[in-house]
Amino acid sequence: MGHPDFRVNKKIFATLGPPGTDRGMVKLTPEQQREFAQAAPTIFKPVNGTWGVRGATYVHLAHAEEATVHDALAVAFRNIAAPPTRRKLK
Repeated sequence: MGHPDFRVNKKIFATLGPPGTDRGMVKLTPEQQREFAQAAPTIFKPVNGTWGVRGATYVHLAHAEEATVHDALAVAFRNIAAPPTRRKLK
């Protein structure tokens, strides 16, 4: 799509917006998204539509603080890097 993305295990966990925009995106769980958005509403906002409902979260870089964005990126990275939990079938 013409803008950088950040991947682990061949899956995107964060992106930067297209040139000229002041936002990026991190993939969080819906619960993590609520926590970040409540703690820093000028920085984090759900992406519109189904992606946002599933945890895709805009990061408004003009308002961002380095430590806060670092925390969100680390959480998003771990969400994708960790192997999925699988129930054992009995």
